[in-house]
This record gives sequence, C-alpha cells and structure tokens, in this order.
Amino acid sequence: MPVIAPTKGNLSKIKRSLALAKMGYELMDRKRNILIREMMMLIDSAKQIQAEIDTTFTRAYSALQEANIKLGACQDIALATPVDDSLQLGYRSVMGVEIPIVTASDFEARLSYGFFGTDSSLDKTLYEFYRVKKLCATLAEVETSVYRLANAIKKAQKRANALQNIIIPQYTASIAYITGVLEEREREEFSRLKVIKAQKAKKT
Repeated sequence: MPVIAPTKGNLSKIKRSLALAKMGYELMDRKRNILIREMMMLIDSAKQIQAEIDTTFTRAYSALQEANIKLGACQDIALATPVDDSLQLGYRSVMGVEIPIVTASDFEARLSYGFFGTDSSLDKTLYEFYRVKKLCATLAEVETSVYRLANAIKKAQKRANALQNIIIPQYTASIAYITGVLEEREREEFSRLKVIKAQKAKKT
C-alpha cells in the first residue's frame, strides 16, 4: 500500500475501508461455507447415483443381450426408434453460482416397433435404457454442479484470503501509523503551548 498522508481525513477514510473489508471477508467466508455445504450434499448424491447407474447399466445390457439372443440383432429396430430430445435444461442460483437443472422425461409405453418379430425382452430393454438415460441426466446435472461449485469455492477462498492476509492487515497498519503520528503531533502541540504559556507567564 502506498504511503498515506497522516491526516484525520485519511484516518477516517481508512477506518471506513477497513470496516468494508471486514464485512467483505465475513460475506466471502459465509458464501464459501454455504457453497461447501451444497457441494458436499451433491457429492453424496453423486456417489449414490453412480452406484445406481452401474447397476442399471448392467441390467440394461443384460436385457439387450437377452433380446439379441431371442430376436437376433436388434440394430434395425434400434434405428427405427426416434431420437429422444425430451431433455430440458434450466438453472438455479446458489449464492450467485448458476447450477444446472437437467430434466428427463419419464418412460412412456409408446413403442416405435410392432408386435410382429418382437417380444417382451425388447420391451424390457427399452425400459431399462430409459432408466439409464434418466440417471445419466441426473448424474450430469450433479457432476456439473459440483464442478461449478468447486470453482466458485476456490475463487471465494482466494478473495477471503486476500482480504484476511493482505488488505485488512494493511489497513490496520495504516490506521496504527496515522494514529501514532497524530498523537505525536498532539503531544508536540501540547508541549509547545505549555512553553508559550510559561513564557507569557514570565513576561507578566
């Protein structure tokens, strides 16, 4: 911090700046704690979803293998299935951090293939892969949220550290310096007035 003229005006300015810096640190610290709490909840959720996805993928590929064995290769039927574009993306804000909300439609029993040449194993495969889609959408939402929150926490931590370790100590040191200089000036002025008063008393 540059050298500041030790005046009462500058002392008042620095005291106001120090109060703002302390308030800013408290806000940053609170923001960081809220973001950390939110991120930890999402991490727990991600672990549960990941475990569920592994199980669901296993069931889905097992169902697909069974359908392939019973019906032969299901590639032609798969190509006839329309592209699912039902995913919707929204956002919510957590302490100024935009967190994605991915919404996937529920399974609807509307088949794009006929009953001839197919059986329930194909229906089961379709249902299981719908579940995979929904879980993948949820996992993508959670993992992206964790990534964004982690970046926001890192930035909040840097700002809080800068305020706590650099800005606030600088303002505190400047206040101590200016206060010391002003007090010294007051003592000098008091001593000077005493000398003048004594000299006037001698003359009279």
